[in-house]
Amino acid sequence: MADPARARKLSKRISQIVASAIEHEIKDPRLDYVTITDTKVTADLHDATVYYTVLGENLDAAPDFAGAAAALESARGVLRSKVGQGTGVRFTPTLAFVADKVPETAQQIEELLAKAREADAEVARLSAGAQHAGDPDPYRAPREDEDEQDED
Repeated sequence: MADPARARKLSKRISQIVASAIEHEIKDPRLDYVTITDTKVTADLHDATVYYTVLGENLDAAPDFAGAAAALESARGVLRSKVGQGTGVRFTPTLAFVADKVPETAQQIEELLAKAREADAEVARLSAGAQHAGDPDPYRAPREDEDEQDED
């Protein structure tokens, strides 16, 4: 079992190597809009899971997750060789590529925040003309009559 700090360092290095290889060395047009977001390495340093996301060609275009997954699968051996050369570890970890769900999660969070803002605005609108229930001064002041009786 490896040191957790060593596993973190190795995962960061694998992310850098894979991202650099995708950008500069692998000439697959399906990988043009792929971004490596994170890498997790198992405790024994034998398996690495590389998380990626895919952007569209422009803001309106849908990302091609299937094409990117197929391209990463076909380049897995080359990428593993690059990782082995770049890390210098005794056993080069196997690579598994998983599509990262960060953009979808961010969209869901944005929708929830919009709903919360609408609810806050509705509460503010309802409370604009509202008055407090009960007395304006909820704290009871001592009666003057009782004070005079206690002194006698």
